[in-house]
Amino acid sequence: MGFIAGLLGVGGGGILVPILTSMLVYQGIPEHQVLHVALGTSMACIIVTSFSSARAHHKLKAVNWPIVWVMGAGCIIGTFAATFFAAQTSAIYLALFFAVFMFYTAHKILFKGSQISVTKKDTKTTAGILSICIGGISALVSIGGGSLLVPYLNRQGMKLSEAVGTSAAIGLPIAVAGSAGYLLNGAGQTTGVANTYGYIYLPAVGVISLASVVTAPIGAKISHKLPVKILKKLFALLLVVLGVKMAWAVM
Repeated sequence: MGFIAGLLGVGGGGILVPILTSMLVYQGIPEHQVLHVALGTSMACIIVTSFSSARAHHKLKAVNWPIVWVMGAGCIIGTFAATFFAAQTSAIYLALFFAVFMFYTAHKILFKGSQISVTKKDTKTTAGILSICIGGISALVSIGGGSLLVPYLNRQGMKLSEAVGTSAAIGLPIAVAGSAGYLLNGAGQTTGVANTYGYIYLPAVGVISLASVVTAPIGAKISHKLPVKILKKLFALLLVVLGVKMAWAVM
């Protein structure tokens, strides 16, 4: 997860949600709450992953901090608000939304990613409003926002390596807001399930976060060496695999 986060600028949640959904069933979590706990746990893991990845990209001077402050604020609002909606939504609908979102994003990257036209950059107000939407979607699929932020920042004229680094930094406030939301909305819902607080399963957070700290910097360094076309194809392929896995799980 950490390696992928550093390489592609994503928080790694897209990878974790399908895996955690399969594993948490065996931890005594009720079936109708498994996906919600997977989303919350994944979001908590992204806190450490995004921090480690952003720190690595910052050292490589690949983070546009003014953009982080503007879009990060909007993402916090959208992410936190969306956790309330997710808590009231059936796991099946959340899973299907996750799969469709992954397919759409992969298609957009593969077939439209090379069409970068920067005739007019968005204003701070527009970027802020858009970031609220990005934060909301991120909470529903438990991602650090990279699959949305990287293509957007790239289209705004930011080179891909900088877009990846900036996305990683914005992923931190998304993860913090999302974790707080899932912790709050899950309060009292998983009573009796060991080591689970709200919709967050702590043992998984600890193990995954520790591994991510080590591997995220490695991915970040490689992202600055791979050709842009290869990086985009890897990104799109990852999203397709994740979408198929989640769709298969609910069929």
